[in-house]
Amino acid sequence: MKIGLYFGSFNPIHTGHLVIASHVVNNTDIQQVWFIVSPQNPLKKTATLLNEYHRLHLVRLAVEDNQDFRVNDTEFKLPRPSYTIDTITYLKEKYPQHSFSIILGSDSMQNLHKWKNFQQLLSTNRLIVYMRPGFDVEPLAGADLVFLKAPLLEISATDIRKLIKEGKSVRYLLPDKVLAEVEQNGYYK
Repeated sequence: MKIGLYFGSFNPIHTGHLVIASHVVNNTDIQQVWFIVSPQNPLKKTATLLNEYHRLHLVRLAVEDNQDFRVNDTEFKLPRPSYTIDTITYLKEKYPQHSFSIILGSDSMQNLHKWKNFQQLLSTNRLIVYMRPGFDVEPLAGADLVFLKAPLLEISATDIRKLIKEGKSVRYLLPDKVLAEVEQNGYYK
């Protein structure tokens, strides 16, 4: 099976993440998207992160009714912080029957040079890059890149957390089950 790996902190997972994942399945040869929840991203501050198991649970709630989506907790079992190259190497060894591609935004693509072993990552993996306004990227020699013009919603997890903290509505920004869980548990207040 052709699997798209969608890495992220998902703090919290929101409608924009799901729209992009759905667009990848509908407009590429990817048959299933695996959401890889990162407990500790080396490029992000952990102080603003909701507990990793709560974030994992929210992602599971968000995708449980979609047969094209799965949640994968591999990074919870690997050394921290989480590095994409280590995770994808592990997944290729564990699931040799699948072929994997990495899904990322053009904003992340601009920071790829900061990633651990980024040249190896580029030379051994296909990257599906969805374009984000203001973050243009060019094809790279020797890299297997697929550029995708995905429908983009200007939704930011940072903005969602701010709205929640201010007591404002985030309805329609989060999947209903995620919103209910966030409200019930007082996350991000």
